[in-house]
Amino acid sequence: MSLLFSPLTLRSVTLPNRIAVSPMCQYSVTKEDGVPTDWHLVHLGSRAVGGAGLVMAEATAVEPRGRISPQDTGIWNDEQVEAWKPITRFIKEHGSVPAIQLAHAGRKAIGDWVPVAPTTEPFPGGNQPEKLTNTTQIVKAFVDGALRAIEAGFEVLEVHAAHGYLLHEFYSPLTNEGSIEERIALPVEVTAAVRAAVGPEVPVIVRISGTDWGDNGWTADDSVVLAQALKAAGADLIDVSSGGNTAQAEIPIGPGYQVPLAEAVRRKADVPTGAVGLITEATQAEQILTDGSADLVLLARELLRDPYWPLHAAQQLGVEIHAPKQYARAF
Repeated sequence: MSLLFSPLTLRSVTLPNRIAVSPMCQYSVTKEDGVPTDWHLVHLGSRAVGGAGLVMAEATAVEPRGRISPQDTGIWNDEQVEAWKPITRFIKEHGSVPAIQLAHAGRKAIGDWVPVAPTTEPFPGGNQPEKLTNTTQIVKAFVDGALRAIEAGFEVLEVHAAHGYLLHEFYSPLTNEGSIEERIALPVEVTAAVRAAVGPEVPVIVRISGTDWGDNGWTADDSVVLAQALKAAGADLIDVSSGGNTAQAEIPIGPGYQVPLAEAVRRKADVPTGAVGLITEATQAEQILTDGSADLVLLARELLRDPYWPLHAAQQLGVEIHAPKQYARAF
């Protein structure tokens, strides 16, 4: 029995398998208005056709200044909601679960606006941010974005608190001061507010950076503390990535290099985790699950290279899954 192709239930939602499309920015909004386009339909739809259990849309800004770039998608108005609806509908029609990553870029925003952050120090090469002293609007933006995402047809929500973007900037000692309890307060508050807004049935995932990969930065042990607080706030799974808050990090990149971070959080915080980072082989993904390192595997570049990786992985693992009838002759 393959764990990779076993169901995973998160609250009221059951994923048909444990393969997830990691959120990947496409920088393809043509009118710079946050409205997804035909590209997003085809890009995300292809991964659903390819058999991924969870298909997650890119980092989608909860307010205009929260975009990473002017070409990013948004979820702050009704026009965007309507444009997402045929995309989520197509994903569900092909047996996958549509998810969205709710995001705010913080000081790493690249656009003609003033970014916000817990510091006035810019990210290398970026604009100088305004120091954010009142976070009420940020929390509200995440809540409003979550409610719009549900209206748009998304069934799983991920709060983006990684990669040097706003919520990560708040908890990392590289960009914020205070005790760890003070620094994690905003991501925990956002998670709790999203959970309260969407109710008890909608799964809420949080992506964190498990380490800053640098001296005096965020550590794997810190991530356990954060994960415990996020679990208490209503998070159902912690998606453990890493890095992004400094340009000087020395990251030991290699196959599955972030998996030990997911394993540590899962074991020490007693919370389900997702593993991501150079997961490319079916046997590798299966082993991550059987080892107990994670409950879900998220693939990024490998699914860009091969949208039908889940179908190929099933063949390699001897698992019978059904390709869409239009493609059945090939499988």
